[in-house]
Amino acid sequence: MTLSRLIPALGLALSLAITPVLAQSTPVTIALDWTPNTNHIGLYVAQAKGFYDEAELAVEILPYTDTSAGTLVANHVADFGILGSIGLFTQRTAGADLVATYALVQTETGRLVFSADRQDIQTPRDLDGKTYGGFGSAWENALIGTIIRHDGGSGEFETVTLGTSAYEALANGAVDFTLEVYTWEGVKAERDGPAQRAFRYADFGVPDQHTNFIGTSSAYLADNAETAKAFIGASQRGYEYAVAHPDEATDILVAANADVLLDRDFVRASLQALIDGRYLMAENGTAGTIDPAKMDAVGTFLFDAGILKDGNGAPVTAKPDFTAYYTNDYLGTTP
Repeated sequence: MTLSRLIPALGLALSLAITPVLAQSTPVTIALDWTPNTNHIGLYVAQAKGFYDEAELAVEILPYTDTSAGTLVANHVADFGILGSIGLFTQRTAGADLVATYALVQTETGRLVFSADRQDIQTPRDLDGKTYGGFGSAWENALIGTIIRHDGGSGEFETVTLGTSAYEALANGAVDFTLEVYTWEGVKAERDGPAQRAFRYADFGVPDQHTNFIGTSSAYLADNAETAKAFIGASQRGYEYAVAHPDEATDILVAANADVLLDRDFVRASLQALIDGRYLMAENGTAGTIDPAKMDAVGTFLFDAGILKDGNGAPVTAKPDFTAYYTNDYLGTTP
């Protein structure tokens, strides 16, 4: 090789040696269980603050659809999804490939509510014979019946399936009571009225639970263990950051969902309720940890109530091994 050809070749080799190799981001998708709200805030924070970028992930938060997140995950349409507790137990028992990997909330956010001016409702047994505005699941009947019977009632009530219209029906007196998520509908009622009173499930014989999770499939975990750990760890950082910086986190969620027209003050109040109630972060300062005792208690409750069914729709006759329904192995370490 002549000197004139050698010098450019050496220059190219040198440039390749000193140029850093850019890491290829791994794509990850997560399906929401509802329109964007404060339960999802850590995902948007992790995305906006670059936590996913630092983990070399290209995360796409999929828009909410009528198909449940659990179905999307089990059918490998989404890598991860926001899974409701009851949906996780029922779908997994029926054969869906679902595994909870992060507890979004540390304790139950739901409650049974009724108008504050109902003097005829003082304890759960007063709900006997009254009308419930419901959402159409077997879980609701088992839940409400347990609450009433725990207080000495018969557990008999009328049900009108209304979906989210139940809240309007409660406000105008068309139904006597319904169920709501305290940290969303409950906060809205506290701010805008009408005033409500409520019964907490766990005060009346129903086991406390993690209301929802980030979950995936065992197939995904088997093939993408490191990616799963990176995603859960970065998401955990997002939720921890939201607790520590609620004003900034609120602005991030609202800005990321401008098309939804979220009320900034309401979102901030909802996030504060999640923080004050120790929903996002436990008393010991940890976020995301799934409590085995809670999982077994809720799973057993559902099994005893005949709600858990196999793929053919028949109630299972042997209690499943609920330890296979979740894992804490992919959580990060809290700083």
